[in-house]
Amino acid sequence: MKQDRTSNLRARPALVVLAFAAAGLLAGCATPLTGMPHDAPPVDTDPIAELRQLGEAVVAEPRNADLRARYLARRDALAVGWLNEAERARAFAQFELAERLYREVLSIEPANARARAGLDTLVDERRRLQRLDQAEAAYARGDSANAERLVRSVLAEAPANTRARRLLRELDERRLLQPPVAALAGPLAKKVNLQFRDAPLRVVFEALSRAAGLNFVFDSDVRDDALVSIFVRDTSVDEVIKLLTATQQIGRKLLNANSVLIYPATPAKQREYQELVSRSFYLANADVKQALNLIKQVVKSRDVFIDEKLNLLVIKDTPEAMRLAERLIASLDVAEPEVMLEVEVLEVSRSKLRQIGLEFPQQIGWGAIDGDNVGELRDGVVNLNNTGGLVPFVSNPAAVLRLRAEDGDTTLLANPRIRVKNRSEAKVHIGEKVPVFTTTSTANVGVAASVSYLDVGLKLDVEPSVTLDDEVAIKVALEVSNIVREVLGPQGSVAYRIGTRNASTTLRLKHGETQVLAGLINDEERGTNLRLPGLGELPVLGRLFSSERDEAARTEIVLLITPRIVRNIVAPAFTRDDLAAGTEALVGAAPLRIGPMAPESLLVSGTGQPGAAAARLAATPLLPSGEAEIDPGSVVVDLVAPESAVAGGTLTLSLKLDGTGGHNGVLVEFDYDVERLEPVGFAPSESGQASTALPAGNLPTAVPIGFKVKDAASGTANVRINGLIFDLGGRQVPIPAAGAAAVNIVAP
Repeated sequence: MKQDRTSNLRARPALVVLAFAAAGLLAGCATPLTGMPHDAPPVDTDPIAELRQLGEAVVAEPRNADLRARYLARRDALAVGWLNEAERARAFAQFELAERLYREVLSIEPANARARAGLDTLVDERRRLQRLDQAEAAYARGDSANAERLVRSVLAEAPANTRARRLLRELDERRLLQPPVAALAGPLAKKVNLQFRDAPLRVVFEALSRAAGLNFVFDSDVRDDALVSIFVRDTSVDEVIKLLTATQQIGRKLLNANSVLIYPATPAKQREYQELVSRSFYLANADVKQALNLIKQVVKSRDVFIDEKLNLLVIKDTPEAMRLAERLIASLDVAEPEVMLEVEVLEVSRSKLRQIGLEFPQQIGWGAIDGDNVGELRDGVVNLNNTGGLVPFVSNPAAVLRLRAEDGDTTLLANPRIRVKNRSEAKVHIGEKVPVFTTTSTANVGVAASVSYLDVGLKLDVEPSVTLDDEVAIKVALEVSNIVREVLGPQGSVAYRIGTRNASTTLRLKHGETQVLAGLINDEERGTNLRLPGLGELPVLGRLFSSERDEAARTEIVLLITPRIVRNIVAPAFTRDDLAAGTEALVGAAPLRIGPMAPESLLVSGTGQPGAAAARLAATPLLPSGEAEIDPGSVVVDLVAPESAVAGGTLTLSLKLDGTGGHNGVLVEFDYDVERLEPVGFAPSESGQASTALPAGNLPTAVPIGFKVKDAASGTANVRINGLIFDLGGRQVPIPAAGAAAVNIVAP
């Protein structure tokens, strides 16, 4: 029956069995329940029921300390088992099982801090898991910006999250393959054509506002009368603003999707308008002091705080500088390489000893002998007038026959495995610490003895250096020592004569390559012959009056070392490419880049000072063909359109400009029906506001404006001219003009 109970107990789930066994081990020596004998057999019951039974017994006998100790031991063992299982389940993303186990712990111990912290962590883990799912979905549809934002929010809470780190590496890899200028969306992505020579900055921004539907807000200190010359075709509004801010000493700040703040790019205004952000970096591998030096020297951040206990770095700077600091810290905070060194030291020694012959006493004497200790001279003064106590003596025994032969083999094998970090020293000592006594005498204290220890045996020092090509450079220092003999010092102190063999080298091995260091051989042969003077030198009989001792010893040491790289440096993907660091004035700012354009489609110049002409435009003729400039008041604008157009077909309108004189170009601004028409030859606009640039010429002139009628269009399509800006001898002259056309759309 007892065997059946045991088998039933083993058949329970592993979690319950583990907790019950741990509880039994911890409380096996405790006092059993009241009224239950010490040798009573174990009760086959559920651990929770048994714990409840113990709790009821503790309530019944609150002063029973042994019973209370047994209850606490059972409860702690059961809680620890559940907590360990819950943490393993949480590590494998089994959140439901982990939550159930945490709540089981709280059911028996409501104040358990680990269980409460585990439940809080599960909430955070579920939230981070949801963010990572969203980030992977954004990554799949090509939205890298949103995916990176979500991934970095996860890494800010859990820097060691493997899934987030992997997705961030994939985002970095994708960024390296992207073109230098990414496509924009919204009003900033609208393509415009601009032709201005020495125009006021305000006029240029007004043209951009009408063309793209943007709102520009100017700081009170902006010199809006500064002159600028710009000629662009099919260039986005964002790129035009970048060019203006780079050449006119102004800065911009996006307020919303269609509002931009323009301010002077002076240090005072930049401190006023540039937003600052702060971020905390908990470093896992790098030294926080090194990170501090990196940020101060490269990013030039002034507001930096470190906490050496937490290995924490806090930075406050602009978002661009923070982006650069984050990437620099990521390139520094990488795990150090580690290598496993498999070392095998083999020491093989062989010794032979042969000693044979008679040993006679080395001295004889005549003197007073101590009767109690035969063979020792009696201490004291000897009276030479009374020689009765003087007798001849020799050592006892007088002669010894030596018959001894030894043959010994010794093999010492040491096979340690050492795991060591990159450029760190590891030491191995296999042997003994031999005590050495030292005595000193002083006038006041007397004789004082001190002891020191001497390392004898095998000592191995290694210092590996892991390279990026999976090779290991190792500094090896090997020392093998042994005690040769003891040396007696003054006042009974003992010292030792040490025999040692050393070898040191630096070698470079591949991962898994084994190198053998051999040849440390010690070969000794010694011969000693003790003879009785005269008789021991006879040719044949002399062997009866002599003793011979022959010794031979040979020792060889072989060292085998095999490095196995456990972890090498895993550098972030962006470290393989040049990391944009901005300029000296704006650290971390994005590079000034614009998209590809047609040849000679861009010309920008200006000094930002009123009245200054562009040097590059000075060589161009002010008016074409030597004509006199036009009179703005005499220009007549007419927009001619057909009465109807077919849905799905094309619509061509004729813009007629009547007058006399020449011009260096004209910018035409107009509105069109975006629901029915699509522009042909100029960039479309979501708001229906567009502009087109006409080349230099003479009046009168007629320019076609083409549209494509949408397939599902019907009703009346309207096109309206809002104004003209003429380039007259380097001056931008706006001419209010009103011209409209209404075209009836008919079915095909």
